[in-house]
Amino acid sequence: MNENVNDQWWIATIGRTLIWARLRVLDAGTAEVLDSDGVSQPYDSEDSARAALMDAEFVALDGLDDDDARSRGFALDELVPPSGEGVDVLRPQMVQQLPSRH
Repeated sequence: MNENVNDQWWIATIGRTLIWARLRVLDAGTAEVLDSDGVSQPYDSEDSARAALMDAEFVALDGLDDDDARSRGFALDELVPPSGEGVDVLRPQMVQQLPSRH
């Protein structure tokens, strides 16, 4: 049974390295965050999951605009969120190195 209501991708950056996290909001109003190690962390609400991500200096991908991306050192069109089903498929995509700019 798939309880998935809403998936949101979040990123943190270290130079040209992107670290992804997936915030999943479930039917029950609870949430889980899949971290870059492929571990799902449960939260009692979407708000508490968002707060934890923001505390860890993540930003929501859907909240980024071109200026935000540029200030972080990349262009929005460089961002490709992890895709696929299951932790084994997603885990290797959760940390991405963007190509160097010349």
